[in-house]
Amino acid sequence: MFGRLMPTEGKFFELFNQHADLCVKGAKEMLALMTNFDDLENRVHAIESIEKQADKITYATIDMLHKTFITPLDRDDIHQLITRMDDILDLMEDAGQTVSLYDLKVITPEAKRLAELCLSCTEKVQAAVALLHSMDNSRQILTICEEIDRIESDADHVMRAAMSKLFRDEPDVRNLIKLKAIYEILETVTDRCEDVANIIQGIVVENA
Repeated sequence: MFGRLMPTEGKFFELFNQHADLCVKGAKEMLALMTNFDDLENRVHAIESIEKQADKITYATIDMLHKTFITPLDRDDIHQLITRMDDILDLMEDAGQTVSLYDLKVITPEAKRLAELCLSCTEKVQAAVALLHSMDNSRQILTICEEIDRIESDADHVMRAAMSKLFRDEPDVRNLIKLKAIYEILETVTDRCEDVANIIQGIVVENA
């Protein structure tokens, strides 16, 4: 019985890395979707499949958290980190489903640019998470977190410009509503990446 409650530090970091890898994989699928609608159904299905895999990792992490007596990081930090990472993929799934349900025929360069920034953000999250196992990496981790903040700020600028152009130039109200929803979801993906970066920064400050 006691053996099951002993720390399994490596496993937590392994699960974080697996989830971060799926975030990047999902972002690549989403960028492909926002680049070309030719394979829309398969892209949306792929994102949904990746999100379900990530859900399993989230559940496994939380389950391990309940069963582990001594954890490598603060328990609340572990819970927040994995759940905020899961939010990233939930939003990607929302974006894919919204494109499909709204029956968008043409995507805009602005949507593609936001998807590119989402991919950049998830790649930085992946890099920061990969270093989290050792506080010897604290300076490098904090630098990556600052880069995530910068990318999120870039996404804000793209979002504002995209909205301005949309309301200025889009004559079809229905299409305007559809694209506005897509832009907002994509920009929120970068917000959730920034949330993850903030949690990681807090972990480093507490443990370095």
